[in-house]
Order: sequence, then structure tokens, then C-alpha cells
Amino acid sequence: MTDRLTIRSPDDWHLHLRDGAMLEAVAPYSARQFARAIIMPNLVPPVTSVDAARAYRERIRAAAGPGFEPLMTCYLTDSIDPDELERGHAEGVWVAAKLYPAGATTNSHSGVTDVRYIHAALERMQRIGMVLCVHGEVTDPEIDIFDREAVFLERVLAPVLRDFPDLRIVLEHITTADAAEFVMAAGPNLAATITPQHLHLNRNALFAGGLRPHAYCLPVVKRERHRLAVRAAAVSGSPKFFLGTDSAPHLKEAKESGCGCAGIWNAPFALESYAAVFDEEGALDRLEGFASEHGPRFYRLPLNEGTVTLERAAVTVPERLPAAGSDLVPFHAGETLGWRLAG
Repeated sequence: MTDRLTIRSPDDWHLHLRDGAMLEAVAPYSARQFARAIIMPNLVPPVTSVDAARAYRERIRAAAGPGFEPLMTCYLTDSIDPDELERGHAEGVWVAAKLYPAGATTNSHSGVTDVRYIHAALERMQRIGMVLCVHGEVTDPEIDIFDREAVFLERVLAPVLRDFPDLRIVLEHITTADAAEFVMAAGPNLAATITPQHLHLNRNALFAGGLRPHAYCLPVVKRERHRLAVRAAAVSGSPKFFLGTDSAPHLKEAKESGCGCAGIWNAPFALESYAAVFDEEGALDRLEGFASEHGPRFYRLPLNEGTVTLERAAVTVPERLPAAGSDLVPFHAGETLGWRLAG
């Protein structure tokens, strides 16, 4: 049995840090584990200009401290300027652009209403080698919320892959067997990130003894067969799947309300949470690839030089942690995990 595991320093390829006091509170939790992170641009207002992205990057660096590099993304809108995309990419500010279907999740109301409106932007991204990150759900109210990812694959993603065959796309936070199979069957320009919550939870977690707002995220957790399929993809060793926490902090009172916010804050113990899954699946030897190698290779970035060490030990996750004048409830609150980050 492996009791100590040293891996190349990992990266988080999908992270929400917010801004202001919240940014200052949560950024150090990610920086303690990850060398880099793809930063989501869904602030209010959204990050749609190079100058706004550059300024946000500096605020993140100040909050996270030395040794952590934020990789910025552009928030795509129906009217996004392809020239601005290209300028930000050429100047090393934007690594990727983010497609939020309008209304799909937190602060997505300025997102894309029809992917045809951004064809010029996608064509430019394809030409310059800029990655497209995708929140893969349709927002049609006639579609059951548990089916919105699967429908997105057919209605939106398949046509985009057909129309832009050289565009590199990351389908973020996959939650279904449909998505895992779709990514595996597609060519090398499609990959996917996987969160810890979608490896640990199925939809029963939303209703365990009552309504559980801290298990609510978007895309919502699905049936057990989907959890198992996503879990199998994560530990498969396929370079098409890599770590993206989708850590999304909301204050306790915003989660525990009449209209609770979608999002799970998993940053404090993210790597430990993933390690628990890989350990349970007998795949600890594949954790380094998933956490530290597949992502940078897909993004065509260098691998990190440093290392982190995990050790087998019981760690109890706090029920809450202070932030921005209130509290955040972390993923696994009150539970005991079997791994901890050493040092």
C-alpha cells in the first residue's frame, strides 16, 4: 500500500476566484496546492477586454502570493470582437476564451445566446491556436435539467467540432456517461475537465435527509451510473481528461437561502479529494497524469518543475471557514479524508 505519493506540481484547469474580499480569502487555498489555474471570467461585469483581464490577473497574483500563476480567459459574448481576442492572446494575457450559454450558471446572463453569433470569434481562435473552454449545457427550459449536458453535445458541440475541426476545445466539468463517451470518441482537439464533486456525489446527495444546498452546483450531479462513468474516465489514464475543480465560492447565507446559489467550494482540500478517489479506484499511479501532465500538454504549456507530496493520514474537513466577513462551507465539510498535503 502506498502511504506517500510525490507528484509533479499540479494545475487547476477550471477555477472561480471572484474578486475583492472574496478573492483575498479564497486564492491562498488554491495557491497552496496548484502552480497555475485557468481563471473563470464571470465577474460582474464580465472580463471581456484585455485591459480588464490584465488588471484582474494582477489582483489575483497579489491575493495568491508568489508561486501561483493565473491563466486568464475571455468571457465570450454575442458581440465579442475577434481582434480583441487576438490582441489579448498575442500579448500573453488570455490563454483561452470561455463560452457560457446565456443563463446557464452564475453570472452567465451576458453569455452567448446562439453559437452562430460567435462563429467569427471561433474562426479567429482556431487560426491563432487559442483554446475554447465550454460550459456544456443548453438553457432551453423545455429540457430537463438532468439532460441539458447530453442535449448540448448533440445540438451545440457536435456542430462546432464539425465547423471548426482545428479548434481545441475543453468541455468543462463533465457529469455524464454521454459526455465521457463523446470526448473519448472525438478527435485529439477535444478534452474535458472533471471536478472532485462529480467523482464523489450522485444526485441523491442533493436530498439526503432534506434539501442539501451545499451539494448543488451546475451542471447538477447526476445518477449513479453517470458518476461511475465520469470516475472511470478520470482514472483511465487517457490524456483527454484532466483536473479542473470548478471551485466556486458562495457565502453560507447565499447557499442556504430561498434561491441558493449554484457552486461548490472545494479549493481547501481539492487535491486530497481527488487522491481519495484515485486511491479507492486503485489508480494512484495515474493521479500525476490527471493532475499535472494532461492539462498542460493539451494547452501546449510546459510541465511544472516542482513537486508536491501527499501522505496517507486522516484529515477532518472544517464545517466552515471564514471569508469576506462571513463563512464559506467547504466541500466534504465535517467529513474525514484519508490523504493530506504534506508540508
